[in-house]
Amino acid sequence: MSPRHNRSRRGAGAAQDDRDDRYGGSQRTESWQGEEWYVRLVAGASSPGKRYRCPGCDQEIPGGAPHVVAWPEYGGVDDRRHWHKACWSAKDRRTTRVQRSRNAPKY
Repeated sequence: MSPRHNRSRRGAGAAQDDRDDRYGGSQRTESWQGEEWYVRLVAGASSPGKRYRCPGCDQEIPGGAPHVVAWPEYGGVDDRRHWHKACWSAKDRRTTRVQRSRNAPKY
């Protein structure tokens, strides 16, 4: 019987790969509104019970739905926003102010 190894045998770069896999996708950088933004695709399975509000359409992203998380390069954790994939793709074609209907929840 061989002894059990408690240390990981993978290289130092494996930590970043594990972080990408845990959140469901790889991270990339995009330029928007004169800033660099980090963009990560989230598979949705990593957040089954959480709900988010998309800043692009002001609609709710249900728990477990695939979506995009974006934040400014020099922003912190509080600056992360969860977007529908289509809303993030259409962000340049949208107006700056989202109009809510009278019956829309205000949160």
